[in-house]
Amino acid sequence: FFSPTPLLSLTMARRYDASTTTFSPEGRLHQVEYAIEAINNAGTCVGILASDGIVMASEKRVTSGLLAPSKTSEKTYKLCDHAACTVAGLTADANILIDQARLRAGRYTYQYQEAIPVEQLVEHVCNYKQAYTQYGGLRPFGVAFLFAGYDSHHGFQLYQSDPSGNYSGWKATVIGANNQAGKSLLKTEYGAKPKSDDDDDAPEEMETEEDPAEEEIRVPDVTEALRLAVKVLSKTMDGTVPSPEKMELFTMTLAEDGEGCAHHILTEEESKKVVDDVEAEAASAGDA
Repeated sequence: FFSPTPLLSLTMARRYDASTTTFSPEGRLHQVEYAIEAINNAGTCVGILASDGIVMASEKRVTSGLLAPSKTSEKTYKLCDHAACTVAGLTADANILIDQARLRAGRYTYQYQEAIPVEQLVEHVCNYKQAYTQYGGLRPFGVAFLFAGYDSHHGFQLYQSDPSGNYSGWKATVIGANNQAGKSLLKTEYGAKPKSDDDDDAPEEMETEEDPAEEEIRVPDVTEALRLAVKVLSKTMDGTVPSPEKMELFTMTLAEDGEGCAHHILTEEESKKVVDDVEAEAASAGDA
């Protein structure tokens, strides 16, 4: 029985990582895995499903102070009236897929005279991405998306997709750098009941009476979701002190007139207010 040495295994892997369309002996597509790894080094993006909308937050990385300010967002893009996305990875690759999504949404509306269902739009983009992992001479798109959307059948929806063409629905998730740390925070914070002074005074015996199986996740509203998104970005970003200049906050809610959705990227002043609220909450928790 022949057992390959680690060096031989590495050599065998190198035979297969030059091709997108060839499986390795272990059943892996190395180029797709490398594309996913590239996204894990990109700026962090957070998506949180709220009771009255969706919040998406992105880390803004400033490479040089000499760059002119961007006239439009480089992280958040509107796909149609009821859908938007944030990008982690290569923006140039993302532009191709965003154009595909906008084209598909427009054609669907023209053909059927109604808005495209959100999951159908996400599936179309992912099918396009999957093709780039199956045909020779092409490389996978080095970008991951968080899609936010609304339709009358399923309400607000949040989806994540990666270069392989897979997509999945989430209540809250993180993509990009340090995404595991962000997801760990979301697991503990998302849906947690806000602590009040009365909770601290309550006897410990009463806590044991509540059945965990009956306890449901409390979905936060947009204001609470914004604060949670800032907490996650503060944990995942390199700098310890959060600042509104380094993050972009986006909300999607139903329009006040009831027609369509309202897309809003928070201004620097609005972002600063959210950051200040998070810092004040952390300071009060530290004092307690």
